[in-house]
Amino acid sequence: MKRKTKILLLAVLLAFPAGLFAAEKKFTIIHTNDLHSHLLGFSPNIDYSPGTVNNDITAGGWARIASIINNTKKAKENLTLVLDAGDFLMGSLFHMVSREYAFELKLMKEMGYDVVTLGNHEFDLMPRGLAKILEAGGKGRIPQVVTSNLIFSKESKKDDTLEAAYNRGLVKPYYVMKKDDITFGFFGLIGHDAAEVAPFASPVKFADPVKTARKMVALLRGKEKVDVVICLSHSGLWEKADKSEDEILAREVPGIDVIISGHTHTKIEKPISVNNTVIVQSWAYGLQVGILDMVIDKGRVKLASHKLVDVNDSIQGDPAIEASINQKIGAVNMKVLKYYGLGFYSPVAETDFDLKIENDESNLGNLIADSIRYYGNRFEAPGSKIDIGVISGGVIRDDILKGKTGKIAMCDLFRTIPLGIGMDDTMAYPLITFNIYGYEVKRALEILTSIYPLKGDDYFLQISGLKFTYNPNRMLFDRVTEIWMGDEESGYTLLDYSKDNTKLYKASADIYNATFLKIVGSFTYNVLTIVPKDEQGNPVTDLSTRRIDMDKNKEGIQEAKEWVGLLEYVKSFKDIDGDGIPNIPKKYKGKLGRTVAVASWSPFSLLSRGTYVTWIGFLVIILFAVFAAFFLRFATKKVRKVLGK
Repeated sequence: MKRKTKILLLAVLLAFPAGLFAAEKKFTIIHTNDLHSHLLGFSPNIDYSPGTVNNDITAGGWARIASIINNTKKAKENLTLVLDAGDFLMGSLFHMVSREYAFELKLMKEMGYDVVTLGNHEFDLMPRGLAKILEAGGKGRIPQVVTSNLIFSKESKKDDTLEAAYNRGLVKPYYVMKKDDITFGFFGLIGHDAAEVAPFASPVKFADPVKTARKMVALLRGKEKVDVVICLSHSGLWEKADKSEDEILAREVPGIDVIISGHTHTKIEKPISVNNTVIVQSWAYGLQVGILDMVIDKGRVKLASHKLVDVNDSIQGDPAIEASINQKIGAVNMKVLKYYGLGFYSPVAETDFDLKIENDESNLGNLIADSIRYYGNRFEAPGSKIDIGVISGGVIRDDILKGKTGKIAMCDLFRTIPLGIGMDDTMAYPLITFNIYGYEVKRALEILTSIYPLKGDDYFLQISGLKFTYNPNRMLFDRVTEIWMGDEESGYTLLDYSKDNTKLYKASADIYNATFLKIVGSFTYNVLTIVPKDEQGNPVTDLSTRRIDMDKNKEGIQEAKEWVGLLEYVKSFKDIDGDGIPNIPKKYKGKLGRTVAVASWSPFSLLSRGTYVTWIGFLVIILFAVFAAFFLRFATKKVRKVLGK
């Protein structure tokens, strides 16, 4: 009997740790977001040397990311997933041939990515362009793509090819994966802000993220019986928690274990935990890779650890991925750059100072805005010159750094303004022209003074052909005080921006920015309504008819592309040192005083030349002051009366 008791006790002791082990399962998520076709380390690309460590200061690069993925998988004994939260596309010369080759998605599969979602920039090439990328990738040769809140149009056929790709499973509303006895359920979302800045997604629309997430969680938990629910969310994290879409999502939708966040390019120090949901994001452009360790303990999914790995020259790139990327450079040369007599690394200019984009007047912003006006005027009729060039900070995507050599390669120049597609289905945004009145010039500049502070960096305007002052203390939408037209070479003259001035001024912008200029009235209660016009002053309803035509002798419109304009502008600069390469003029080394804030609380400065917005605001303040004075007087009398008793 004693022998049986000992055997039973031994069995229990042996089983006890085994039971503990079975109760706890571990898995790791390697995550990225907003890679934006940055296959190479930057800046500049010409300094990038992934095969050698500690010899350059470039950051990012997919060969380095591949090494991080491989090394992490080797170091972990548990299951490892590789996920991305969208905007893997748009940002370098590689995306120029994505419709033909699906470079990004195929390479991500090669690197080990399991599941990715779509971001707003995947729709930059319109639904048919995205469909071509998915088809070029092919089922099984790209990571599984999940996006749950797409709404296809029943009336328009413009999204039929994308809907067909969706029906074929190239994009799924959700995806279930079982590995190492753990069943994972994935779904993907495009958030409100991302949808707002995806005008070329039309006629595709996006369902409410929170409502969609509730349906997905119920389906995955109920029907699919998954152990772990993971949301790949291209919605983002914002400074204010009540505006932070992924935090709102976690708060409003119980049952999501992990949110891999994207869209806002947020650099966070540690995961955010909301209602037992772990939220992570890893900056942007492949500058960081997140490694998230999770534990399933008694049915509950818990955070074990998280770290962000800086992708820099301390990491040797994976040679197979590096070789694959180098092959793709050859395709870009043949399909895109051969037409211009250039190669991927061809030096097109040189500089002895950095050109950077900032949320302020910037030297890079001035350069690009000037290039729009310069290039557009090449194709304008005599006496019909472009007065104003405009570009927003959201379209300028990268700095130009002098690096080791000071040479600006074609690939580095392109990366500053790489986005878009034309109305003729060729890659990159076309430039358009339109005419506006002086008071509408002021309204356009109010985007910078009033909308930018409310809606963020993307709305900071960089300008050419004019300069202005504004008082940030004035009433919203009426902060611009003085405007001058001209340039640094020929001088500036004061602009009459009253409604008495009926002269039309010609402006140029890419079609994306022009679309926002046109609709800015709709989200400012029509205070800043701008109506693009033709040369006779007639309203323009279809901005595509205003595309700049490079060759009017050919049928159709030969679109003048924004990036080509920048290329031609820098090529027009003088070769100062005689090495055959144009030099960026010293003019662009610093600010040029085109955007100047003059803060003042003086009544004259606050009210001078005020629009009805200012005077209504002033009247409200006066009425409030009168009411406050009356109330104070009434209250004082009451107090005295009580004390008198």
